[in-house]
Amino acid sequence: MYTQAIDLPGQPPRERAASGASDSPADPARQQAFDSAIEAGRKIEPQDWMPEAYRRTLVRQISQHAHSEVVGMLPEGNWITRAPSLRRKAILLAKVQDEGGHGLYLYSAAETLGVSRDELVEALLSGKAKYSSIFNYPALGWADMGCIGWLVDGAAIMNQIPLCRCSYGPYARAMIRICKEESFHQRQGYELMLALCRGTAAQKAMAQEALDRWWWPVVMMFGPSDAESVHSAQTMKWGIKRISNDDLRQKFIDATVPQAELLGLEIPDPHLKWNAERGHYDHGPIDWSEFWRVVDGDGPCNRERLETRRRAHANGAWVREAALAHARKRARRARQAA
Repeated sequence: MYTQAIDLPGQPPRERAASGASDSPADPARQQAFDSAIEAGRKIEPQDWMPEAYRRTLVRQISQHAHSEVVGMLPEGNWITRAPSLRRKAILLAKVQDEGGHGLYLYSAAETLGVSRDELVEALLSGKAKYSSIFNYPALGWADMGCIGWLVDGAAIMNQIPLCRCSYGPYARAMIRICKEESFHQRQGYELMLALCRGTAAQKAMAQEALDRWWWPVVMMFGPSDAESVHSAQTMKWGIKRISNDDLRQKFIDATVPQAELLGLEIPDPHLKWNAERGHYDHGPIDWSEFWRVVDGDGPCNRERLETRRRAHANGAWVREAALAHARKRARRARQAA
């Protein structure tokens, strides 16, 4: 998923030291050891020394990935009570719950870099942090639940499987479980689309209409073209990212077009055609002006999504306070027992 650079508030020196990062402009021996580990494909762990720029990049990427998982619950969560059957309701409820769990895994991974969860959440609620642009589009009908699973989670899988080989250990390990669950989500979405396409003419038309709306926003999910991507070159050099935006986008299109053909649906791109010489599908021009407009906060649901998260955070304050009070009480009892 695309993420945009942010500058998070500085961490106290004690927390920075815990992450192994250093602000020192010249630390040749440690830098050489870090570079050698990256080149050899070894994992960087929280206790290892790392350049401050590497740490900041990971905080940005992991936290914005976590934000995407949490905000990504909203388009589908709104349809849980309107599912057409108990089976579909249970499936969607489980999927939304999974997404919340993914956010927790990723926030925990980010915390190993010396940044607190409160800081990360505040960056999201204040609008300073970004999340995937795809979640600023509305889910208008039940077929959208199939499209989100099939296309959005399918695109996420393309992006996230290489992250299982990320150079930062906690992120790579979190992604292994996340990818297993996202793969199930993609299959669930495709199964829903298949049921619609094998149903009545009205159901198939509903599936086609949803595909028409979601296709281009999903194609944009992989971020700007490689020529315009600010962070790709450095993150690939560090082994955080393994495949470029354009290559991931091409892999997604090549994999998805045959799936659409099996469903009997038409991809809404008149320029789409197989290029035998390249061995890939050619696609039409992408409207990057829309992409940047949504990223910059002017998408169909940007304000709605953030307001929903702010309201949920405020309404959950008493739960957090109660949990902290309970933890303090247990700690006090443990000290007394000792």
